[in-house]
Amino acid sequence: MSEPLALTLGQKFELERMTRVIDSTGDAQSLRGLAKQLLQAWQTQRAATEWMMRQQLGSPPSRLGGSAGGTEAGKLPVKQEFSVAGPDVL
Repeated sequence: MSEPLALTLGQKFELERMTRVIDSTGDAQSLRGLAKQLLQAWQTQRAATEWMMRQQLGSPPSRLGGSAGGTEAGKLPVKQEFSVAGPDVL
């Protein structure tokens, strides 16, 4: 059995940083934009995970949900970068 999934220290810091950005944002339009970026990143990550599993198992693409990120078979999806407006982000 493999060890449980855990965030790295860097991922924990990034999670805390983004949590603070969300908490400090009072503008609904900015929050909607951030939510859309997070949704896109989540779906891209799902597509990348499925791609990696197919590469490891040598199996064809899943027919259950289609390609989560709209990727072509055999191509790794491009990493999504977040851009959050506001002076306190950096």
